[in-house]
Amino acid sequence: MILCLGTTPAVQRVMVFDRLEVNEVNRAARTLDGVAGKSINVAKVLRALGGRPFATGFLGGDRGAFVRAVLDEHAIPHEFVDVPARTRQCVTVIDRAQRTVTELVEESLPVDASAFAALAAIFDRQRPRARAVVLSGTITPGGPETLYADCVRKAQAHSGLTVVDAKGPPLLAALGEKPGLVKPNRSELAATVGRSLDDETAIIQALRELHERGAQRIVVTAGKDPSLAFDGTRFWRVGNPPIDAVNPIGSGDSFTAGVVLGLLAGDDLGEACRRGAAAGAANALNLLAGEVGPGEVERLAARVNLAVVGG
Repeated sequence: MILCLGTTPAVQRVMVFDRLEVNEVNRAARTLDGVAGKSINVAKVLRALGGRPFATGFLGGDRGAFVRAVLDEHAIPHEFVDVPARTRQCVTVIDRAQRTVTELVEESLPVDASAFAALAAIFDRQRPRARAVVLSGTITPGGPETLYADCVRKAQAHSGLTVVDAKGPPLLAALGEKPGLVKPNRSELAATVGRSLDDETAIIQALRELHERGAQRIVVTAGKDPSLAFDGTRFWRVGNPPIDAVNPIGSGDSFTAGVVLGLLAGDDLGEACRRGAAAGAANALNLLAGEVGPGEVERLAARVNLAVVGG
């Protein structure tokens, strides 16, 4: 089982417009509703690719009930803490004419300290069964910045793979517990190290810095640009397979899911990133985040450009 924890799930609405006109009434050509948030996307992709995810976090209100129902449809086991705060909704706006994708993010509301205690209890019950623990996304406002660090420390006692996809203080705190993998995107990495990362050399130096602070492996994704990965010995440049993207939202989370499955299968970090890049590209071919097909991922994996680079 792969335990996927994130405190900020979301209901996701995707609205597609033939042409979006600012300051005008716009009628959507198509609207889809699904569920998302980093940890939810990871869980959905893991399930689609044959993994056994278990999802946990906070859910509230009618939107929280919708998230549970969709996870049930996907046959994803879950246990969430019920909170008074209504689960957030995010909206993806796609303009076909301009080929743009705009994400409108509703921030999560704070929850009480008792909710974090309940979440820790769920985590403690489930972690002995987990081959891997994936900790993803922004922590609910007012929550402890040490949440991910605490989870990594507990999970390490069972010798499982620990993965942190976060930025800033929560990621820095987790580094001290030596997570098996951290996977920020380029902007998140820049926010974490506190400086701009304008070229590959700067990114490689930042990867070294995170490794020195405790991360065993690091992967930084960069949208359409190649990802970079470091396992403490080797660096890889991972070129995305060429696609005609429909909606890239969730591709980073899909990448995470692919890498986790690769590492659990015994791949080195480079080959695991091949799976990750293929999963990320497959995600971008669909309107809803976290909706990938195993056959598509396998086809795209053969087109990933993987190279060892100097550091």
